[in-house]
Amino acid sequence: MSNQSDHNPNLPPPYYFEEDTISLTDIMLTLARQIKVLIITPTILCTLAIIYVLFFAKPVYTSTAKIMSSSSGGGMSQAAGLAAQFGIAMPTGQSEPKWVYPEIIKSRTLARAVLKQKFDTNEFGPQKNLLRILTYGNDDPQVGLDTLEIMAVNNFLEMIDISEDIGTGILTLDINASEPRFAAEINKVLIEELDAHQRKYNKAKTSETKQFIEERIIDAEKELMAAEEALKIFRDRNRRIENSPALLLEQQRLGREVTVLTGVFTTLKQQLETTKIEEVKESDYVVVFDPPEVPLVRSKPNKKLMVILAGFLGLSLGMVLAFIREYAANSKKEEKDKMTEAKSLIIKNISELIPGKSK
Repeated sequence: MSNQSDHNPNLPPPYYFEEDTISLTDIMLTLARQIKVLIITPTILCTLAIIYVLFFAKPVYTSTAKIMSSSSGGGMSQAAGLAAQFGIAMPTGQSEPKWVYPEIIKSRTLARAVLKQKFDTNEFGPQKNLLRILTYGNDDPQVGLDTLEIMAVNNFLEMIDISEDIGTGILTLDINASEPRFAAEINKVLIEELDAHQRKYNKAKTSETKQFIEERIIDAEKELMAAEEALKIFRDRNRRIENSPALLLEQQRLGREVTVLTGVFTTLKQQLETTKIEEVKESDYVVVFDPPEVPLVRSKPNKKLMVILAGFLGLSLGMVLAFIREYAANSKKEEKDKMTEAKSLIIKNISELIPGKSK
């Protein structure tokens, strides 16, 4: 094994490892040398963001309303309870629970109802069908009306944002549109269609309940008449029953049956009157706490936020570019130094091989 003293002085020294460390001073020097990149990059991105916001970004305005389901139909719930006594499940005619409202609002059925309405807009003119507004530019004759409707429904549902306060059941309904008055009008029409849907739903269920009660009254009346007739016949046939416990018990049983059926018949008649009132009653099924208002400022895009984000992104990108440029410059310098050293060694070794030059 050769010793370190045997090393040829004409060859480069053996490798040894140094621990590469980067200090805060090195970082600051790198950033100082690349200060132009740190300034130019954020400036360019901020300028592009401003140009986009001012000339290309489509403004979005948000109209907000707060609503809740009306708690109506107390009499209808009693009718449902009465039906349950007879082992019959029936719709109550009550409005859906408040937690169903978000699903109804985001339903395609309600969306199609709103799409049939007409609105005034600055961009598309007065009294334009919402379906046509949301599918503007799709004039391909090969695209059928059904396809356009599906496109319009999807576009409309994307305009809706719903949030719910679990504690109070109040829904916050946001409509995003390209014009402030347009957004408010769509929100207003959507609430009106929701109320109309609830009214139609409740009236249909009330009619079903009324039909059930009317049918049950007919059966209850027949049962009551049969029970009364049975009691009458029993009394006619058994006028002296004081000394017969069995006959007394039978008379009491028949009397109780008449009493129960009389109560059922009376309750059904009362519920029928209540149902008739529910059927003709006109009331709002959607309670509007805060009606839709015309927004005064755009909600999107946020100019300040976009410029700040562009500046932050530009600064981050500038720092990355600065270190890349510094690394590339150092690598190029090291490569140049190695080439210079290699040339020097070659010239030195060649000169030693020439006779008369070596010692």
